[in-house]
Amino acid sequence: MDDHQKTLEELLCKHRKEKKELQAEIQKIKHGVPKGDKKRKKEATEQVAKLEKELGEKHNKELAELNESTSQEKPNNELETKMENLSTNDAETTEVKKSSKAQRRREKKVAQERERQHRIKEQEIKNLDGVRHIETEKLKSILKKLGLTFHQIASDGNCLYNAVCHQLSQRNIKATNESLRSEAANYMLAHPDDFMPFLTKPDGDSLYTEDEYKKYCQDVASTTTWGGQMEITALSHVLKLPVKVIQAEGAILQVGEDYNQSPIVLIYHRHEYGLGEHYNSVKEAVAENEEDGF
Repeated sequence: MDDHQKTLEELLCKHRKEKKELQAEIQKIKHGVPKGDKKRKKEATEQVAKLEKELGEKHNKELAELNESTSQEKPNNELETKMENLSTNDAETTEVKKSSKAQRRREKKVAQERERQHRIKEQEIKNLDGVRHIETEKLKSILKKLGLTFHQIASDGNCLYNAVCHQLSQRNIKATNESLRSEAANYMLAHPDDFMPFLTKPDGDSLYTEDEYKKYCQDVASTTTWGGQMEITALSHVLKLPVKVIQAEGAILQVGEDYNQSPIVLIYHRHEYGLGEHYNSVKEAVAENEEDGF
């Protein structure tokens, strides 16, 4: 393990510890709210959201600083060596000759493409040491122990619902992301007290009004807005099935444990795409396809 990998592991270990400490603090805050005291409950919810936001921003900043300092420390010859290992068909440099305007345009286009490929390779190198790669490797290890592997879901805003559709198809249950969105939204509209207190505005400092909550549910039903834990909870109740969400950091999230059925199993990726969070589904591992999709 190189110094960067060791430092990154130490930082991730520190983050896990801080998350556990925050969860303990959140439990104290929740237990300190008198039953039926809506005002105190609202204040507690706002305080929890603020603490979670601050910790998340702190962790993202620390990871970014680590990656930046590491990239600055690595010498150019090491970067070039890694790029050579990743490349299998680099074009040989051609001798520059006098040419027509058309030829010069073609050469310029080739140079632009070569530069684009160069940037792609640089990003691939960063990914080898980046949080996305580390997260994926941890998830592979967890799934392997469970005899499972990834089933890739497209990143189009419907990943949660399409992942659930895939899980249902393995039970011979037909569903679409549109139908699941509609059912989840209707359940949330019918049970506002179960969801509204935990939904904060993007600034993280205030709760939704009733009208804003209704608009939120309408968006769940009719747009490709991303789904999270609240929508997972709603789907669990709609389908009357427990849901397990496997993640690289922290314990497996379990919802709907009162339903006496085998659970739907999803994978949560915090760093899968440029926008961050993503859901995949799982399937039984087959030896020759054990790393399907990755």
